[in-house]
Amino acid sequence: METFAVLPLAHGIFDHLLKDQSVRVDSAGTANYNSGAAPDPRSIATAKAHHIDISQQKARQFTRKDFDEFDYIYLMDKENLHNVLGLAKTELERNKVKLLLTTEEVENPYYGGPEGFEIVYKKIYTACKKILDQWNPS
Repeated sequence: METFAVLPLAHGIFDHLLKDQSVRVDSAGTANYNSGAAPDPRSIATAKAHHIDISQQKARQFTRKDFDEFDYIYLMDKENLHNVLGLAKTELERNKVKLLLTTEEVENPYYGGPEGFEIVYKKIYTACKKILDQWNPS
């Protein structure tokens, strides 16, 4: 079983693209201040506009146990990448951790309007599709 840990919107996109119940996708943040909360309503609306439902997701904090639970851990930005790598104790754990966009960060659309969420959706969708195409080439 291949598994992914990612941001709520990426979680929804991976689930949508995979359509494979043998693959487990989850999302978690590196801080716990949103634990138990639903994704931002603008993120939910953006996903819904693309026929993806993320409204039932609940935030949780990334933990050391996630290194055992997941094969791939994708982060949106360098700060979160640094935080998760700081929790890694082995080279195997560090090798699981990557930026979703490989060479750039996914900007946080929180302080902008809905158009920022659409821009982020497109970037995440493209990255998720690329990852899955490399993982399972046609």
